[in-house]
Amino acid sequence: MVPPAYYWKIIKYLDDNDLKATVSLTTNLWDFKVRPAKWIDLFNHSRVGVGTSFQYGDARRITKDRVFKEEDFLEIMEMFNDKIGYYPPFIAVIDESNEDTVIATVQLAKKLGVVCKINYANVSGRQGSPYPLSKVYKHYVDLIELGLYRWEYNTQQIMASSAENTCPLSRDCDVGIRALNPDGSYYSCGSFADDGVYSIDFDKEMDGELARPLSNRTYLYSLKHECLSCPMFDLCNGCRKHVFDIKNADTAEDHCERMKVLAPRIIEYRRIYGIFGKNDRNDSTP
Repeated sequence: MVPPAYYWKIIKYLDDNDLKATVSLTTNLWDFKVRPAKWIDLFNHSRVGVGTSFQYGDARRITKDRVFKEEDFLEIMEMFNDKIGYYPPFIAVIDESNEDTVIATVQLAKKLGVVCKINYANVSGRQGSPYPLSKVYKHYVDLIELGLYRWEYNTQQIMASSAENTCPLSRDCDVGIRALNPDGSYYSCGSFADDGVYSIDFDKEMDGELARPLSNRTYLYSLKHECLSCPMFDLCNGCRKHVFDIKNADTAEDHCERMKVLAPRIIEYRRIYGIFGKNDRNDSTP
């Protein structure tokens, strides 16, 4: 993370211009653990919300030789709650190396009384292949059947069957998401920014021309033409980045075959929980 002074400048701009925006930070909170006094005032500000990240396995490291383990995570969460007054929600990224930990991750969120977000790995950075989308939906179905859906955000989105979904189930994400890279390149998706494709002309957009680089690409519209008549359309094609990854990996047919097996259960749960709303949903989202 950049120093707190950077965020204080943003907050001052929002205050000076009477804007309603908030500042949402996602961080592993390690610097907060080491230097809490540096962050306490910022994290306690009414405009600031904090989310964190944790996943089982050895992909997350404090140093090259030290894995970020559950005990480290819990120590930070307790410290954050003690000094800031709440447990922050957290994101976990699932791939083949830790796919057997999904249930344990959500059980950990339940223990803390927060909502976690189980995201599947896209092809970005060091991640050379996507985690199969159909496999992550199997995890979400398992969470529904185990009654753990209240503590996992993406499962709640599936159950809500709502047109107001967020990443990674929003087909209109390029309306409201922008990623500005250190080199000045500008995108509507952080993952596509990693890939260096579908960039936006920053100057043109600052002049008032809203760019829709993902929504307007035929290649990203759907995995297959047959998707248009399938009840799973919004789930399989909700994330343009995953459409891109699946097509490039030539695994659309394999994905489709597995999703057709899951479809009857998903359709039934969406029928049952289609009215899943504010009275039932935990809106503390990472």
